[in-house]
Amino acid sequence: MIYTLTANPAIDYNITCDALVPDAVTRTRDAVYTPNGKGLNVSFTLAHYGVASTILGFFAGFSGRYIVDGARALGCAVEPVWIDGVTRVNVFLTSDSGEYKLVNAGAPVTAVDEARMLELIGGLDDLALLVVSGSMPPGVREGFLPAVIERVRARGGEVVLDISSSQLARLLAQRPLLIKPNDDELREIFGFAVTAGEDAAVAEALRELHRRGARYILLTLGSGGAYFGDGERLWYARAKMPVRVLSTACAGDASLGAFLARWRPGEDPEQALALSMATGANVVECPGLGDFAKVDEYLRHVEVQRVR
Repeated sequence: MIYTLTANPAIDYNITCDALVPDAVTRTRDAVYTPNGKGLNVSFTLAHYGVASTILGFFAGFSGRYIVDGARALGCAVEPVWIDGVTRVNVFLTSDSGEYKLVNAGAPVTAVDEARMLELIGGLDDLALLVVSGSMPPGVREGFLPAVIERVRARGGEVVLDISSSQLARLLAQRPLLIKPNDDELREIFGFAVTAGEDAAVAEALRELHRRGARYILLTLGSGGAYFGDGERLWYARAKMPVRVLSTACAGDASLGAFLARWRPGEDPEQALALSMATGANVVECPGLGDFAKVDEYLRHVEVQRVR
């Protein structure tokens, strides 16, 4: 069974307006509230492609209950760890001047809360893969994620990491199955600045991450596509058609979920990469994840090639 861990879930509140003027009332439209968090989005995407998973996370207050109930209504199992406080609400505003992302810190997590989550993970008899996605909430200690990986390994499972924390660099020593940095994270955490088409520079950067312990790497570049490396070979994929970007908030999570729905370690990644790119392209056109309605159409416009 695949499990996803969202330590810092959220309600995402997507709205649209015309001009955004300070010190004036701004009328918004197209309000969409969605249960969210990077790991939840991975689970929702997996469910769309027929792959079952169970959501783990810290949840608090009325907003936490909304997320848990909403995830279950979408057909995803949830094993919550309930904590004090209120789960955060993030606001994504699209106006004629661009996209604004207002992201809150989240409900604090205590050492007792961490211990309860570790106990839960340690008791999962069917745990094959844990996808750890997103930010850590206030209060989480440095040793929490290393302990999570240890619990997963004790159950015979593997770990996928999609986190923007500088801690990712240290966690590579625990040899995660797959990591999914984006270009910003590759630069800020590891010091490598790359862009789409720079195959030699990407190969050099990923070679260093493999050397540090990452076994497989999915590097996403937004509209520039994605690279996938297995330690020896390198692939590049890109969706080659115009899309109207409404919100980029969930695109990376959906891309990862789509990739995991089709990829198995040791297999060539072409089909998984194509689905990942088509899914991400469709999601940026929608508030939240959307309904994946154009994925099949966009698949015809995805190019995947081995570059090393």
